[in-house]
Amino acid sequence: METVTMEVAGAGAGTVAGGRSIRVLFSEERIAARIAELAADIVAAMARELVIISVLKGGFIFTADLIRALHRAGLEPEIDFLKLSSYGEATESSGAPEILFDLSANVAGREVLIVDDILDTGRTLLFARNLLGEREATTVRACCLLDKAERRMVDVEAEFVGFACPNEFVVGYGLDFAHRYRELPYIGVLGEP
Repeated sequence: METVTMEVAGAGAGTVAGGRSIRVLFSEERIAARIAELAADIVAAMARELVIISVLKGGFIFTADLIRALHRAGLEPEIDFLKLSSYGEATESSGAPEILFDLSANVAGREVLIVDDILDTGRTLLFARNLLGEREATTVRACCLLDKAERRMVDVEAEFVGFACPNEFVVGYGLDFAHRYRELPYIGVLGEP
């Protein structure tokens, strides 16, 4: 785990908008390197006729960088989106994911990779796996940038994981707090205001 001080546009070193401090866990460069490794692992393990399901909103930045890395590694996946929510504006999951935006792709008879920003309680990933299984996907695997294993409440794991994450509330690189901080190019722990 790395801790670095970042200069954020419009703010002093180590601070972000709203006067909150941030402790960087994974730098922009470290994330990029890990995504290239994940892409190589995915290409080696999965079919060429792959459907990637990006879980919104948090997974969109990770998905964009991952599919570009997959392209460089020789894969041309179909991309679709599934918006699930169990957080709202809270820092704790409500426990019951709900579909806010459904897929447009037909996944029946196809190999699917779910891409999400973070795996913590596991409820969202389990819900998505079950949903895609009910829709007759032949194989459903998952790629999560962060794995917060300490918080797992259901028996589910991702086949591809970027980083183990400490049991702290993290933001940046698609992860938000009350719809803010997704744009940060790194992942860090948000301090008190």
